[in-house]
Parts: sequence; C-alpha cells; structure tokens
Amino acid sequence: MHRLLGALTVRGRSFVAAGAAAVICGLLIPEPDLLRIGALLMALPLLSAFGSGRARYRLSCVRQLTPSRLPAGQTAALTIRLINVSRLRTGLLLAEDTVPYALGSRPRFVFEGIGGGGSREFTYQLGAEIRGKYTIGPLRVRVADSFGLVSITRAFTTTSTLTVTPAIVPLTRPPLAGSWLGDSDQGRRSIAASGDDDAAPRAYRTGDSLHRVHWRSTARYGELMVRREEQFWRNTASLFLDTRRTGYSNALFELAVTAAASIGVHLAGEGFDARLVTELGEVASQGSFRDTLLETLAVVRPSRALGLEAGIRALGNGDGQLIAVLGDLTAGQAQELSATRHGSTPALALILSENQRTAAISARTLTAAGWRVAVVPDAARLPVAWQELHRGAGRGPGVGAMAGRASPAGPSSPAGPASAAANGSAGRGASHE
Repeated sequence: MHRLLGALTVRGRSFVAAGAAAVICGLLIPEPDLLRIGALLMALPLLSAFGSGRARYRLSCVRQLTPSRLPAGQTAALTIRLINVSRLRTGLLLAEDTVPYALGSRPRFVFEGIGGGGSREFTYQLGAEIRGKYTIGPLRVRVADSFGLVSITRAFTTTSTLTVTPAIVPLTRPPLAGSWLGDSDQGRRSIAASGDDDAAPRAYRTGDSLHRVHWRSTARYGELMVRREEQFWRNTASLFLDTRRTGYSNALFELAVTAAASIGVHLAGEGFDARLVTELGEVASQGSFRDTLLETLAVVRPSRALGLEAGIRALGNGDGQLIAVLGDLTAGQAQELSATRHGSTPALALILSENQRTAAISARTLTAAGWRVAVVPDAARLPVAWQELHRGAGRGPGVGAMAGRASPAGPSSPAGPASAAANGSAGRGASHE
C-alpha cells in the first residue's frame, strides 16, 4: 500500500484527499450519495496505481554517443532509442536522462505511448567547457496513466561515457623541415640504402625505373636487381609534462595541459613515434600515442610530487628529441633536466610561470645546455612560441627563443624580462620578434 501511495501524482493525492473528506462528511451529515462519491474518488487513484504497477512494460534502451571523445568547448550528440519489446502498449512516458551538472541540464522528453514492438528515439546535444570523463545516464522513465493520477519511475542500467579532452591549439609545421624531420643519429631507419657497399637490392619488378638497376648485384645474382626505395627516418620524441601542484597556479596548470595536448596531437599528426612522460615517470601506452595522450590529459590532476627524479630517469631511457612543458623549477631541477639532452638531440622547453625571475633562471640553465626555451603566458601565444622554438633551430642548439608579454621597452621586445635574461645567456644568436 505504501508503494502504491508513493506512485500517486499531486493530482492523484488530491483525489484521495477529496474522497476522504467526502466520505467523512457523508458519514457525519449523513448523506449516502456524498459517501458514494467520496468512495469513488478514493478508489480511482488507488485502482490506477494498482493497475499501473501490475503492467509489466518491457522496455529496452539503446544509447549512441557521437563522438565519445571531443575537445573542451565542442558538443556531442547522444541518441537514445526506447524499444517496447512486449505486446502491451505503454501509457504516457516521460523520459529523463541523468546528466552531470558540468554538461548542462537534464533533458526530458514526453511520449504519448509506444505500441507493442514499436520504438521511439530522441537526440540531444551536450558538451563541457571543463575537461574530464563524464558518465551519462542511466535513463529514467516515468510511466503515467491516462488520467495523470499515477506516475511510476523505472531506471535502466546502461550508461554512456563522454571524454572531454583539453582544447587543442593548432600548431603549424615548423619552417625548418630538415631539423624538424629529425635527420640525426636519434632517428630509427628500417633499411639501409645509401652507397653501393650498403645497398639493399631486390628483384626487378615491372615498372621499375632502369636508373635504379644495381649492376653489381645483377651480375652477382644472375638476374636484374634494383635498389630499394629510400626508407625515411622514423622520428621519435619524448613529451614531458610537469604536473606538480607546486609548479603552477590553477590557470597555468590548465594552460600546461592544453600545451601538452596540442604538441602531442601535432607530433602524432607528423608521424612521430612519441611517448608521454610526467614527473612520476612514463605513462603506459594504451593503443596509439594520440589516444593515450588525450585519455590521460582528460583526467590529469595536479600531483603532490615535489621533485622530477622519476620523470628525468624515464627521459634518460628514451631517444629522439625532447619536448618539455614546465612550471616553476628550482635551480637544481633545471640543472637535472638540462642534463637529459645528449649530443645533438633537439630539446625544446615551454616554461609557464608567473614568476619572471624564476623563469629566467630556468631558461638560462636550459639554454646553456643546448635547449631552446620559450616562456608562454597564455594560450594565444602558444603557436607563436612553437614557431619561435623551431625558427631558432638553424642558429645552433643553444638558442633560446622567448614568447612572453610585452616589456616596457616597446613592441620590439615582446618577450619581457624573462626573455631578456634567457636571450642574454644564449648569445647573439637569440631570436627576437
């Protein structure tokens, strides 16, 4: 009885209350007709509740989220299809999906009824400005009778997961293609094809150019042999993201995550065999680098770590160029990080700091070890800083390129005090723009 009364709507409870009052008045007057009316008013909602509770609607829910992963600020479409797998026609249905507060208000849809074997579907848009992984659902369906006296709520178990990744800032291909493509001893080549002694020939195929015929191998094997096509370098890179709580303010931490996501997506688009490293060590790869990067950065939070030791060890175990997104560093931490660059390996660093003095000291230490450094105060300066880092590639590995707020000196020195300090340590080859 308690469950049936709980299923009554406001209208249903009003009917019960009015019926009870009519019954009491009919007994006190006494008036048999008023008593009968009161009994009918009380019985109607209770009978509706009993009948709705006995009706075993068998509904199936199918959810489709497109896309299931998107950058912050964009929207996704969620389509929900309700299927009536029983032979009974449902009553009035009110569908309400459970949506986290960050994604907006809960959508509600009303259906007059679904016939046996029939279906209904609805689509709504959702999105978030804050990165994260959100669970959407389950769908709750309220079944109402024709008089609106009873409303029974049923919930499905299926849910959808939406991953909101950091916003991606487009980064263009750097102008110095030779340095960018990693034509150094840090690349990995699958087939050697330079010089006659190291030639890797194969049998001639129809359509091969005669200019590629390798006559020495032809004479050796007794059949026409040609040089293999040149195999390009497979470029490698290590992307280091400093996520220490002590290194950033809240706004700069989000900017660091955005910068790492933008650089990582750019590396993946350029065909790099990359990996993600934090101060806690290398992030285990789950599928492609792009997928691992975005899934990790969607939920990354500031860590309580104080040092960079585990991340520096992980960087030392890899090869290829180094790209670091950093917060405030101590002099010792900057020195330890600068030592991870070996030989002619390209090493780039973006420093996000509100402390210009600390940023200048870190930049000076890194540029002295051959790193190219830029200080980035906001997301709008990220593409400019990225171009400046690679624009200095042709002037030697120790060039420091800074991209910061304008200094009082005027528009010719946009880098600010930290830029001046780092460029001064880098020598006359520093890039100013």
